[in-house]
Amino acid sequence: MGARILVAGGCGYIGSSLVPRLVERGYSVEVVDLMWFGNHLPAGVRVDRRSVADLTEADLGGFDAVVFLSGLSNDPMAEYAPYDNFVQNGSLPVYLAFLAKRAGVPRFIHGGSCSVYGYAVDRLCDEASPAVSAFPYGISKMQGEFGCLQQADERFSVIGFRQGTVSGYSPRMRLDLVVNAMFMTAMADGVITVNNPAIWRPILAIQDAVSAYIRAIEAAPGISGVFNIASGNYTVGEIADLVREGIARHMGRAPRIDIRDRSDFRSYKVDTEKARTVLSFKPRCDVIDIVGDLAENLGRFHDFDRRDYYNIRTFMALREARE
Repeated sequence: MGARILVAGGCGYIGSSLVPRLVERGYSVEVVDLMWFGNHLPAGVRVDRRSVADLTEADLGGFDAVVFLSGLSNDPMAEYAPYDNFVQNGSLPVYLAFLAKRAGVPRFIHGGSCSVYGYAVDRLCDEASPAVSAFPYGISKMQGEFGCLQQADERFSVIGFRQGTVSGYSPRMRLDLVVNAMFMTAMADGVITVNNPAIWRPILAIQDAVSAYIRAIEAAPGISGVFNIASGNYTVGEIADLVREGIARHMGRAPRIDIRDRSDFRSYKVDTEKARTVLSFKPRCDVIDIVGDLAENLGRFHDFDRRDYYNIRTFMALREARE
């Protein structure tokens, strides 16, 4: 059996695509996850149903890498529950890295977000650019990244990913991500809604996200640092045009585009050259490829009203059930 990998949050949107790929490559993979969205992993993958907060140093002994994909995953969840957001995104990854280092794990990978750049429409952000988000989600992701990176040394590699908006099909599906949401409304209503066509977003195809994590796991031992990862930078108006083109190409339909011109507090585009140079991260997908992936798998998520396709709906229901 290959190296042992622990994936915290491995039952989530990225984890449900990453874990099977790691298993295929011969890794021994274990997952820690509260399974808010169920378990869509292959049979045989061990899932420990508990919070990262309940782990101990002994639980991490013997692993070759720990990947943090847990926490609250978007701005609506962070705005709805700011306290939980700061604990789960700001504190828990730092605690997990602390345990991993004490347990002798040689590598820790933190799944962060490009949202830390806030509103930077006039520049291409590299990893040295100011992180100036003024909103709970971006602030918490920066806190978690910073606390993890502070623990890196010659025996403990820490790789922090600032991810673009991940999109595409996953066994644990989400329809609250920009490309996926546009595809869903085009299928359901024949309309692609654009709230603000001018703002910028880095888009990360889920296949490229999985490749990035594999590159990080397999990187040389001495590599640490922050890395932007994205498949490409697009304005939201351009994303809508490409989603429409992809649907026409793959499904023979021509949805209408509805421009709303609403304000947005996030706009950023990122430079991924560091990840290409240091990790050999070479994205292979664009928005039309993502649409093709969604079209190919449409039969697996055609019930667009399912609560667990929308993180905020599921999170609110879980909170209400506890109260």
